[in-house]
Amino acid sequence: MSSPDTDTHDALVDLIRINAVIATELIQLVENSSRQLRGEIPKSCRNEHAALKKQIVEIAEKYGDGLPMLRKHNLGHP
Repeated sequence: MSSPDTDTHDALVDLIRINAVIATELIQLVENSSRQLRGEIPKSCRNEHAALKKQIVEIAEKYGDGLPMLRKHNLGHP
């Protein structure tokens, strides 16, 4: 039987992972919308979005396995 501390820890790790997926996918949606509306994403936005996604992935990796596919999928977007 697990302890309340372990359960709380596991729940927080799960929430970090879920939020990391949501955050990186929202950034990608913004980029896709911008590309559709403008025909391109401004370079400054691309660079900032890439840095944000990298930070989000690093946070997820800090607390567990970080969803290995998150790094590959989200950091692999052009």
